[in-house]
Amino acid sequence: MKKLAFPDPFRHDHPPVRELSEIDPGPSTYGERFADWVYKNLGSWKFILIQSMLVAVWVVLNAGAYLRPWDPYPFIFMNLIFSLQSAYTASLILMSQNRQDRLKSHNDYLMNLRAEEESKAVLENFAAQNKALQEIYEELSAMRSRIEIGGCAKNMRKA
Repeated sequence: MKKLAFPDPFRHDHPPVRELSEIDPGPSTYGERFADWVYKNLGSWKFILIQSMLVAVWVVLNAGAYLRPWDPYPFIFMNLIFSLQSAYTASLILMSQNRQDRLKSHNDYLMNLRAEEESKAVLENFAAQNKALQEIYEELSAMRSRIEIGGCAKNMRKA
């Protein structure tokens, strides 16, 4: 019987999958670091509490009768500051998210390459198994026909 041929076992020659936060994207610019800082800190309770305290102090100082208010009710200057803050904050957060999305898409691309390599190896193994099964089937069919021919010859001798 001919020896069956199978492909060599698949070797994982790629580095292990890492958490996205562990990947070093390389040196970042001051703007990228600042955008990341804004992204991390503006969505925190610390920022909300500090901003709430500043608004409360602003309102008390401008609504109180004991000081000459620099921004009397309805606090138009404070609204202008909040509008500027939201415009710049939104841009900085979007910049940080774009940077993180680039890192994530690169990581996804690497994962897809690894998955493709492994899928290709599995398909090659399946093809080799199908070929081996075909060879086994052909050999069994040949043995069966020899047995049937041999059995017919014995039956003919008996008769």
